[in-house]
Amino acid sequence: MIIAIDGPAGVGKGTLAKKLATHYNMHYLDTGTLYRAVGLSLISAGIPADNAEAAAQAAQQLDFTFKPVDGHFKAFIGQRDITNDLRTLEVGKAASVVSSTPAVRQALKDFQTRFAATKSADGGVILDGRDIGTVICPHAEVKFFLDAKPEIRAQRRLKELREAGREAVYEDVLAEIVDRDDRDRNRSDAPLKAADDAILLDTSDLSIEKVFLQACAVVERHRAAHKAS
Repeated sequence: MIIAIDGPAGVGKGTLAKKLATHYNMHYLDTGTLYRAVGLSLISAGIPADNAEAAAQAAQQLDFTFKPVDGHFKAFIGQRDITNDLRTLEVGKAASVVSSTPAVRQALKDFQTRFAATKSADGGVILDGRDIGTVICPHAEVKFFLDAKPEIRAQRRLKELREAGREAVYEDVLAEIVDRDDRDRNRSDAPLKAADDAILLDTSDLSIEKVFLQACAVVERHRAAHKAS
């Protein structure tokens, strides 16, 4: 089984994906970390994120792994743990910029499709991102699209940043989310949108447990229908 989870920043798709992966013992890939890793590579090299040629080269040469460590999923460039570095506002903005570059998306698309094909045959796989159900895995058996009010998402992201020891201001976080939504939804290549057959979940007023239970109900219905056939 392949489960695709899409949605904008701060809707809880990563948290849901990890809970489902743990619950169903499935492989997991946070595809947004790929774009963040490219953005981080450019920032570390002092290169602007809108340098399309450099961004494409960074994506093609990215030595990236994503694996569970001590019960938590962590991201690495080579042997360097970049998990915390990826969550900054600067890296998030860079990720959105580089993700609008067609050459970057093409370079990372193969990685994602290979991962999905390989892991789906090994117990199943869950991928979360912004174009999983529409571009990367349009054949996914189960698709979710999560959304929430920008103000709610900004509060969640602010809490996450402060818990990680990062200084952040609510107004700045909200402005970045609104700006990122606009870029992601209106880019010409693979814009953020729900697949026609995706299950829509508004998480504005739901706890992660309620979202998880709703998602599990959808997965269980699919599993039951698959067994019946």
